[in-house]
Amino acid sequence: MAYTTIDDPSAFFQTALYTGNGGTLAVTNDGNSDLQPDWVWTKKRSDTSNHALVDSSRGATKQMYSNLTAVEETVSGVTAFNTDGFTLGSNGTANLNGATFVGWQWKCNGGTTSSNTDGTITSTVQANQDAGFNIVTYTGNGSNSNFAHGMGEQPDMVIVKNRDSAANWCVWHKDLTSSYYLQLDTTSSQQTGPWDGLDPNSGVVFVYSGGLVNASGSDYVAYIFKGKQGYSKFGKYFGSGGTGITAPFIYTGFKPAFILHKCSTSGRAWYLYDTKRLGYNGGNGYLQAQDTDAESSNSVLDITSNGFKLRTTSTQMNQSGATFIYMAFAENPFVTSTGIPTTAR
Repeated sequence: MAYTTIDDPSAFFQTALYTGNGGTLAVTNDGNSDLQPDWVWTKKRSDTSNHALVDSSRGATKQMYSNLTAVEETVSGVTAFNTDGFTLGSNGTANLNGATFVGWQWKCNGGTTSSNTDGTITSTVQANQDAGFNIVTYTGNGSNSNFAHGMGEQPDMVIVKNRDSAANWCVWHKDLTSSYYLQLDTTSSQQTGPWDGLDPNSGVVFVYSGGLVNASGSDYVAYIFKGKQGYSKFGKYFGSGGTGITAPFIYTGFKPAFILHKCSTSGRAWYLYDTKRLGYNGGNGYLQAQDTDAESSNSVLDITSNGFKLRTTSTQMNQSGATFIYMAFAENPFVTSTGIPTTAR
C-alpha cells in the first residue's frame, strides 16, 4: 500500500483567514495548489456569531448554521465558488466589516452531480472518491428507507441536516456505538440514532421515518467522508485525565491542518482547530461547532508531524476513561507516495 495517494492535501482541503469588509470580498487561498471549494464553513473569530455552511450542490447562497437547528436560508454570504477560493457578499455572519474570520474549505467535484437510484430514496450525488468526500442531497419519503451515498465503500463519517424544517444536525461516526448518533449543534452524548438501527454500508445510508433525516417531502443534505491514508483520518481516542507522557497522543500518519473532535460518551463540546489561526503548539486556539463563541486563546493540544497530542486535563477534551471521536485532514503527509519522509512545515 502506498504511504499516501495525495502528496498535496491543499488540492482538496485548505483554511483561509480573512477580515470582513461588509461588501463584496474575494477570499483567495494560498496553499500549494489552487482549490475551488465545494463546501465552505466560515466562522467569525473576533466576536460571537453563528457558523455559516454552504456547498456547491445546494448553491452558494444557501446558508446553514452548525450551531443551530434552523432551516436553510438564502443570504448574501458566500456568493460564488472561485477557482482559488470564494467570494462573499454583505451578510454579516460571514463578512462583517472589520471582523476576522476563518473559512475551512473542501473540494468535491466542482458542483457536478449525478442522480443515483441505488437506494430506496433517489439521491443526487456529488462525488470525489479519491479524496473521500461526497455531498449528497435527497428528499425524504417518510418511511424507513435508505439513500445511496456514492462512496463505493463504507463511510467513516456522515453528517445530515434537514434543510426545510428546524431539526438537529445528525452525525454518524464509525467509532460511535453501532447506529448511534451525535448532534453537531449540541453538546449531547451519543444516543440511539435515526439510522433505522443500521450503520451505513458500502452503498447506502439507512434512515428512519422521522424529521431528523427522513420527513416526507423535506429536503436534506448529507456530507459523507471516507478516510484516505496520508490525507484524512476518522478515529477515536480515550481520555486519560493526565498530562505530559500520560496524555493521549493520536497518530494520524500526517501533520493535521484541521481537527474536529468531541467526547461521544459524555456531554461535551465540538472543538475545531487548524494550523492557520494563531499558529499552533502553545498558541492554537479553538472554536466550537455547537456555539457562537469567539475564538479561544487557550491552547489545549500540540499538532505534530504525524498526529496531535493533548496538553490539558480538561474533561472537555481529556476526561479519564471517556471516548472521543475525531476527524482530521492533512497539511502534509508524514511520508510521500514515493516513500520519502516529508519535512513538517
